[in-house]
Amino acid sequence: MSENDEDRMQALEARIAAAKSRANPERSTVEEHHSQAQLAWRMVIELVAGLVIGFGIGYGLDWLFGTTPWLMVVFVILGLIAGIKTMIRSANEVQRDALEREDKAARGNAADGTGTHDGD
Repeated sequence: MSENDEDRMQALEARIAAAKSRANPERSTVEEHHSQAQLAWRMVIELVAGLVIGFGIGYGLDWLFGTTPWLMVVFVILGLIAGIKTMIRSANEVQRDALEREDKAARGNAADGTGTHDGD
């Protein structure tokens, strides 16, 4: 390789190393919007899945035992409760991740000395 190629290769390696060493890149507003839309769809799907599974189990048991519509109503209510419980668990998970991200960013700003101070 010529000296010019070696210089270009070193410059490229330096750029790659700089890109890898960046800590926690900022999320764009588009990425944030998409992640919130995905979260909303996830919660809707969890709720509907609970209802559908409850309906299916209740309808099947009603058909088997001939108790229409009592078991179906009971299992639809249980499915609704399970769906809501799963939605709450997902929301807590997302909130916990967001708080961890904020804490990590705050620790990074404090280490850099770029954080805000009281009275500023």
